Amino acid sequence: MTKDSKYFDSIRIAPQKAKERAKLNHRVCDWPNCDSPAPHRAPKRGPTADDAKPNDKFNWFCVAHIKEHNKQYNYFEGMSEEDARTYREQAATGHRPTWQTGVDGSFGISKLKPEFYEDSLGVVNKRTQARVTANRDKADMPKRAPRNAERKALEALGLDEFASLPEIKTRYKDLVKKFHPDRNGGDRDAEDRLHHVLQAYDYLKKSGFC
Repeated sequence: MTKDSKYFDSIRIAPQKAKERAKLNHRVCDWPNCDSPAPHRAPKRGPTADDAKPNDKFNWFCVAHIKEHNKQYNYFEGMSEEDARTYREQAATGHRPTWQTGVDGSFGISKLKPEFYEDSLGVVNKRTQARVTANRDKADMPKRAPRNAERKALEALGLDEFASLPEIKTRYKDLVKKFHPDRNGGDRDAEDRLHHVLQAYDYLKKSGFC
């Protein structure tokens, strides 16, 4: 259908839409030194934009200048580098709070307080306690199997290669007390044993085994 069609004048436009269209046709582009019609709006930028009235929150541009505006638009304008970096990091998760997967092996469930859930069978508490115990036992063990020299140092302390870190420290303290010269009246054998104990424990520490 063309503008010259006899049906063109019979088309009716809703009054509200007609008013809005007329208003858009009378808007002038907000770009400096431009008086073209401005049907395209863009959010205003600057410290006063958030406090502006609803009708004043936007700039209106013609087709050419809305394209130019979009090219120059910088979402992070006015933000510090730290704020911009934080925003980008949070945008990766949709600005939703996140937790590290497997915290305490239970997605943080061990941090739940008993008053916030009902556990009549004690399932959650048992699993949580078992997990805590396993993690503690794992932390008490050396990070690796002992090498030959470290195994000999353990033998000097009267321990095997499966000794835990607390066992090594406890045995060291006990032997130091046992062979200390003050408790043995200057006995030469005790002094020699003490020397070997100190040397063995010192080697285990310097090698990173304990």
